[in-house]
Amino acid sequence: MPKLPLRIEVVRSNSKALSSLSIESANSIVETLERHYTDVIITNIDTESDLTALIARKPDLAFLGMHYVRSEAGLHPKIWISDSLEKNDIRHTGSGKFSHRLGLNKHLAKQRMIESGLQTSPFQIIRRENEEIINEGKLSFPLFVKPSNKGGGQGIDEFSVVRTVEELRAKVATIHNVHHADALVEEFLVGREFSIALIGNHHSQKLTAMPIELIAAKDSNGERMLSKVVKSSNTEGVLEVTDPAERLRLKAFAINVFHALGARDYGRIDVRFDKFGVPHFLEANLIPSLIDGYGSFPKAYEMNLGLDYETMLMQIVRLALNREPKKILLFDN
Repeated sequence: MPKLPLRIEVVRSNSKALSSLSIESANSIVETLERHYTDVIITNIDTESDLTALIARKPDLAFLGMHYVRSEAGLHPKIWISDSLEKNDIRHTGSGKFSHRLGLNKHLAKQRMIESGLQTSPFQIIRRENEEIINEGKLSFPLFVKPSNKGGGQGIDEFSVVRTVEELRAKVATIHNVHHADALVEEFLVGREFSIALIGNHHSQKLTAMPIELIAAKDSNGERMLSKVVKSSNTEGVLEVTDPAERLRLKAFAINVFHALGARDYGRIDVRFDKFGVPHFLEANLIPSLIDGYGSFPKAYEMNLGLDYETMLMQIVRLALNREPKKILLFDN
């Protein structure tokens, strides 16, 4: 079959702080899409000028692997890539600014769940500028502490589950001083952990939810944590969700979360059960890792649908290409 004459730019950044897409993932995407399209390249957006150049080229599609770039003028600290592309009638994969902002800020996403009537563990944010930690009886130990705006298991380790005020202070200090982030403190959920990949259908717009159970090895405290070490080494166990009632419950919950976030096309919702087996929202990743055989999204796609990596990428691309380019200004904050 002849290749379609389209220009697709896989957008990422050389800055690890900005890019959600590793160079390995970007290369894998390019190598796959080159079989179907004539002009597929990697574009690194490190500055506002790089984004301006991308917009001037006006590709047929931007395959998004990052959320924002820092403003050079300083008028707005963050320039959201999806927002800039939409304002210039350029198609891109995945969600828009509103959803990306929620996905990047875990506490905002959790608050969105509460407002939408969806279960998430009680929480509070301890800001970097606030050195004093006051529980005030709002949360019950044990607690789970992680950065409010980091992905890939960053900041999660054997000290993340805390059972005393002293342990809480120590972990929060690490989040503030080592990871340079606000600390998200939430009541610890003792149940099993799941990741639900979601992808749309470019014909029906119906979402397909694909749950898998994730099992990390026990750490020194006997807890199973999907830490940065576990995620980067790809060592967590992955199980198919076979119980029909459990499977239905997870799928319905993830779809409701996806809609509450205003998300689009594809993404991953992480969920943990409480002691009663009730699913609770942990976080969302709307630009998940897309390396073949690595990361929860590709694994869930293959395990649930029996379809390969190439089919998955083509489905994501078609969702974006079939969407009419238009200015989407539903949310502007």
